[in-house]
Amino acid sequence: MPPPRFSPAIPVLDTIPLVGLLGGHAVARRHCWSPGMPRDAGVGRHLQLGGVAVGRRVVDRQPDVPGMEIELLGHGHRTCHPGRMDQLVLPAYGSRSLAELTPSLLAALGAPGMPNALGIEPARQVCLLLIDGLGSHLLGEYAADAPFLSSLSAGAGPGGADGLTAGFPSSTPVSLASLGTGAPPGAHGVLGISFEAGHGELLDALKWTTHRDGKQVDQREELPPEQVQPLDTALQRAAATGTEVRVVSAREFAGSGLTRATLRGGSYRGVHALGDLAAELITALRGPGPGFVYGYHSDLDALGHLYGPGTLAWRLQLSTIDRVAALVAEALPADGLLVVTADHGMVTVPEQHKIDVDTDPVLRAGVRLLGGDPRARHVYAEPGAADDVLAAWT
Repeated sequence: MPPPRFSPAIPVLDTIPLVGLLGGHAVARRHCWSPGMPRDAGVGRHLQLGGVAVGRRVVDRQPDVPGMEIELLGHGHRTCHPGRMDQLVLPAYGSRSLAELTPSLLAALGAPGMPNALGIEPARQVCLLLIDGLGSHLLGEYAADAPFLSSLSAGAGPGGADGLTAGFPSSTPVSLASLGTGAPPGAHGVLGISFEAGHGELLDALKWTTHRDGKQVDQREELPPEQVQPLDTALQRAAATGTEVRVVSAREFAGSGLTRATLRGGSYRGVHALGDLAAELITALRGPGPGFVYGYHSDLDALGHLYGPGTLAWRLQLSTIDRVAALVAEALPADGLLVVTADHGMVTVPEQHKIDVDTDPVLRAGVRLLGGDPRARHVYAEPGAADDVLAAWT
């Protein structure tokens, strides 16, 4: 039996979730896919004023490219200084976004009613591994620290037509909701790390809490995740038709608001470390099938936030998860498929480019709530103050 072959990864930009490419046409149906990390759609700001979304014109500097200046305009346009930047990447909803990935993989397993927009070939077992925060540019820059994952991306450059795109904004809750439901953000309604969910307070979608009287208050009863995000997930739909579905993630995420909102369906296997993450994925792949197992790794993103992407701690973590992915690939059955992706990428923003709204009375005037996240702020104006707030922020 010939060994599995791995074809070049789908190209992507940085702040794009990773997805290498499905392995070639070996007689043994054993594939690895990493559609090059989906790209973040624009980096511009988003304001929500009195329920009306408007674009804000901002100027930003790309922190990792000396002298690069990007002018970001609302409504998804980017004007670039000649020779210094490529065009803005917009979400390819309906064709090549994160929302198309899970339904396409389930369609490859034969789950009825699942669209296969990505054209993935049939498989008996599918493993989808999400590495939080690993953008394609980061993977390319630190390829030596991740020889297995980067080998799936060999020959692929950023910006190619085959790349997957993240939705907008490319925050973890937004991307996970699109990945789990197969729907874009405007359909599933998870629109940022924090947003107003109908009770006059901001909901932290990562923790499913609100800040009240100086405390974080659990909102799973007051704001049930199944109501905030009411769409059936792709996992639910597949499990209902007989596909064995497993979610493998940290033990503390079992039953969390975000898990219930975005990944409900099938069985949940809580793990403690990378060792039992790999073991659970490999065990699932050994089942009779058809089976779909989703694995999630958050530590790379956590170390990126704590120390910065590219630091020694971050690079060592990248090397570790690279080895885990390789071990899972080695255990693939002949008719199995491994897909590696991410929810977003990461860049370092210098202190001089940050704005602390809490210290600026002009920006706070007339603002009732400030939500969203650094990629896309949601600014909620006091009644009657929308025009003044818009003027101050633009």
